[in-house]
Amino acid sequence: MLITDHILDDAKLIESPNYSERLDESDIRLLVIHCISLPPKVYGNSYIEEFFCNKLDIDSHEYFKEIKDLKVSCHVLIKRDGKIIQFVPFNKKAWHAGLSSHKNEENCNEFSIGIELEGYHTEKYTKHQYNSLIQVSKALFKNYKDLNKDNIVGHSDISPNRKTDPGKDFNWSYYLNEL
Repeated sequence: MLITDHILDDAKLIESPNYSERLDESDIRLLVIHCISLPPKVYGNSYIEEFFCNKLDIDSHEYFKEIKDLKVSCHVLIKRDGKIIQFVPFNKKAWHAGLSSHKNEENCNEFSIGIELEGYHTEKYTKHQYNSLIQVSKALFKNYKDLNKDNIVGHSDISPNRKTDPGKDFNWSYYLNEL
């Protein structure tokens, strides 16, 4: 898997408006693993893509009214079948971490890449997702010198009082061993 101009060559690109410039676009030193499903525990639809692009029809599900004012994104989403969708170039700041801190440094969006897995924090992820996540991670390591398997965290690690993802069923040992 290759990265050209901060975009994965093998990913479907759907540009999100929810990003900003990094203070230093070369300062990429943390990989954050997340999960999302819209509505919760429902898979195989386009709601996540619509949400990250501010195009979610809030009348299509009651849950969407709770998130209607949020403006969020990630760099990459990995669907249950392993399909990879990129929303924000890696040198830009995706809005994925929110209120966060890593090693006493606030605002992890500034220096991290966010990868969302289509899933729910209490459910297992698919083999296809792990395969794609491993491929994407290896490509990121090749392209961004400060990224390696020692600086990968879950959203719950940088926002412990707010977030639980990717959850207890995320197989950290398998993922890290394959890197």
